[in-house]
Amino acid sequence: MVVELVAGILTNALVLLADAGHMFLDASALGMSWWAARISQKGDDHRLSYGYHRFQVLAAFLNGLLLVALVIWIAIEALSRVAAPEPMLPLPALAVAAVGFVVNIIAYRWLHGASNSTNVQSAALHVLGDLLGSAAAILAALSVYLFGWLYADPILAILIVVILGRGAFRVLRDSSHILLEGIPNGVDLGEIKQVLCAEISHVVDVHHVHAWALTQEKPLLTLHAHISEQSNVQAVVEEIKAVLNRSFGIDHSTIQVELGPCPDED
Repeated sequence: MVVELVAGILTNALVLLADAGHMFLDASALGMSWWAARISQKGDDHRLSYGYHRFQVLAAFLNGLLLVALVIWIAIEALSRVAAPEPMLPLPALAVAAVGFVVNIIAYRWLHGASNSTNVQSAALHVLGDLLGSAAAILAALSVYLFGWLYADPILAILIVVILGRGAFRVLRDSSHILLEGIPNGVDLGEIKQVLCAEISHVVDVHHVHAWALTQEKPLLTLHAHISEQSNVQAVVEEIKAVLNRSFGIDHSTIQVELGPCPDED
């Protein structure tokens, strides 16, 4: 970050300055992601009965907001340089960008595909932004050095804005959906009702089904199950939980068993 900041000022390269600013935010974002991943390993306590898993989602949401702030800043600066192109020193910018490109490839390979967690995905997006920033800086420096085309710097910075903007939107959408207790992706409440009634003979009806998630990979569910009076309650509950785990990947559920009319209905 420090090398890119100094080089960006000396060479007047917007893509290097943008990447330096991004790395500053990344230092905070990656530290936040690491801290959230560590604290989520704590068990439940008297304050948080479900544990600390949601800290990962909260960190992802905050990282998404940081990405949005960065995108706005780069866009404003890039548009101003499109209107009035500024000269840059291409060779020093090219050298710094090439080193940054190699470093970011290594970091991105560590994070990409390492987890389905929104926390890790948001961290990987920050590093991807740095990787794209270094690639854009390389192209911009080459364009100025070989062709003297000053518009390459702001135009490639705008390209970074578009890519980062899409990533920021996805992170904010996924993390806010979890924070708002939205139904997890891939979970169909209607299908759950149909499967339970079809596969378990003693289940008469399933209603009041609610699903949400602690994190993207930890879905939770509650439901009411009306079963026949001659049923073995313990066996039916175990069978419901087995079907939920096997067919929908839900390994934590709360089942209210009813042998008659639902007490929650008027």
